[in-house]
Amino acid sequence: MKNPDSAHPDRITVPVRTDEQPTGTPAQQAFRQAILDVENLRERLRDLRAEQAEARRRYWQQVGPAAAAVVTARRDLFPALEEAMLLGYFSRLEEQQIVDLILGNARALENRFGEDEGEIIRKYAPGGRGQMPKDREEKAGNAEAKAAPEFIPDPSLPLHEQAAQAAKARRKTKAQRQQEAIEQAARADQQQLESNAKTIYRQLARQHHPDLERDPEKQAARTALMQRITEAYEADDLCTLLQLLAESGPADAEADDVLARYTRALLQQQTQLKQQMNELKYGPNGFVTGLGRKQELELRQIKRDLRAEAEYVQHVGRMISEAEGLREVLRQLAAKGLTSV
Repeated sequence: MKNPDSAHPDRITVPVRTDEQPTGTPAQQAFRQAILDVENLRERLRDLRAEQAEARRRYWQQVGPAAAAVVTARRDLFPALEEAMLLGYFSRLEEQQIVDLILGNARALENRFGEDEGEIIRKYAPGGRGQMPKDREEKAGNAEAKAAPEFIPDPSLPLHEQAAQAAKARRKTKAQRQQEAIEQAARADQQQLESNAKTIYRQLARQHHPDLERDPEKQAARTALMQRITEAYEADDLCTLLQLLAESGPADAEADDVLARYTRALLQQQTQLKQQMNELKYGPNGFVTGLGRKQELELRQIKRDLRAEAEYVQHVGRMISEAEGLREVLRQLAAKGLTSV
């Protein structure tokens, strides 16, 4: 009983729901839980993608112009460097330094900014200079075509990020491509399993067909249920068919086996959804969401670094326009133990 002199309010009692016994067989319960988990993960993934898209938009809105200035400055180095290779003015050691400078610049454009510099890398990379014999070129082209199918970047990304994805795909190792082929085959098997609505329809029809019931009232209920089953089947709505199977009350061993198979497919789908979320959060194309002070400071520092890099590369470009200036740049790089700007 509450003390009338107490300043504390009456205790708030919250009604507690008693534990309800789950309905259906263990296979039905597991399937319903798997469906719920998949839907929750899909909703979280949609929210995360929206957050990442907004973070990406803010990032490139602030950093994009500075990054574009660096790309332009670096690309402007190539004509002067390639022209220097034709002058006959530099020693063999210096020519090798120029080649290293060209390759380092091209790889910086590919790895950091997603630019496609494959042509110039093939031209100057060790073993790539000069024309490859025709038969070797054809064999290499055929092998590359078999090993790596054409990569199609995500069209929703900005163009520079699409280029970065394509460059990354070209650099994948043989083991990575094999692993991706295995994962793609597993996804194809799962899709085939999930698209097989006919098996579920037949199972439900055998269990709920109105002709199996003699009582008029129960037969009418079965007729309505069978109409739902038929509509879902005609719409190729596998999810609804599976949910009807899970809610159909007592089930035989065959129905439980079907649900168990699809539950395993849903668990695999959960794993893939979690991997996609981790890739969005922590992958190379992920962006930190939020507008905290720390993120703002990091963006400002990135912009300062990019502006300083653009100014430095532009300065190098002015120096290498003259042969002696290029020689001085090569001396400075060698003194610092560097091969590229």
